[in-house]
Amino acid sequence: MARADASDDREADAERLAAVVEALTGVKPKIRRRSDGTIEIVCGREHLEGFMRYKELADAIMKWLKETSQ
Repeated sequence: MARADASDDREADAERLAAVVEALTGVKPKIRRRSDGTIEIVCGREHLEGFMRYKELADAIMKWLKETSQ
């Protein structure tokens, strides 16, 4: 079983998650490293707006599937 206990592992996980958020939204989130070792990925309004595009796409796909699966 892989665990992300080491600081380097958490850092790498944060970088990978930030890359996914950037790929989906077009905007790279900030990564904040706290003094207690916690790593935060900070997303803002532009990220939420980017994620909302997928709701619209999902709705369009569902509509298409209903229309074509008769």
